[in-house]
Amino acid sequence: EAGPGVPPGGDNLAVRAARHLMGLVGVGTSQRDGEAQVPVTRLHLTKNIPVAAGMAGGSADAAAALIALNRLWGTGLDRDELREIAAELGADVPFCVTGGTALATGTGTATAQVLCRGTYYWVVGISDEPLSTPAVYRAYDEVGEPSEREPDAVLQALRTGDAEALGAALHNDLEVAAFSLRPELRDARDMFLDNGALGSLVSGSGPTVVALAESAQHATELARRMDGVFDRIEVAMSPAGGPDIESQ
Repeated sequence: EAGPGVPPGGDNLAVRAARHLMGLVGVGTSQRDGEAQVPVTRLHLTKNIPVAAGMAGGSADAAAALIALNRLWGTGLDRDELREIAAELGADVPFCVTGGTALATGTGTATAQVLCRGTYYWVVGISDEPLSTPAVYRAYDEVGEPSEREPDAVLQALRTGDAEALGAALHNDLEVAAFSLRPELRDARDMFLDNGALGSLVSGSGPTVVALAESAQHATELARRMDGVFDRIEVAMSPAGGPDIESQ
């Protein structure tokens, strides 16, 4: 059973993660005949990140599944080993296993943790209408131009804890493609900037738009000013750790 837009069964990345982990470590393998006996396990996802929102929600689900099932099944893998498994599932999954602040290269599966001083406050504008990642990439092939920006300015801002410099360095090459499909996203980004955000951009392939605020208080005020522009608006802070387990 799946909610609206959530892939059911084997099409769900969390289910794929569970099956992949099971196959690799031989969970429930019978010593007599070598056949894997599927343990009775139920995954229940409470999704706070909408489907196709450009925020790696499915990848976060898969990472959480790997970490939870590693504990439940007693497979004894460390985070580095889980990251290797995660890389076989999707580009964003290895980062979601670790969390924190990282520089991703290649297709995104190669990540390196970077020094991040300070806490950053973000306002996250969420749309109920999804935006297809393949459609955005097709649009990028038509209208996009790769930037020659290096991550140096972002890394320096993070090292020094300079939120203003970080805001000025924010950039997303896919943004122009998302704007071509959903022009209102450009308007929303510009409204964030007009209302005092240090920086704003489309998250991933969209349609989520994020803005960097000066402080926690400023983030709350910015969210208030942007009320009604999005279907939902949230305040978040970074850096944040990867998934953890809470016993109930």
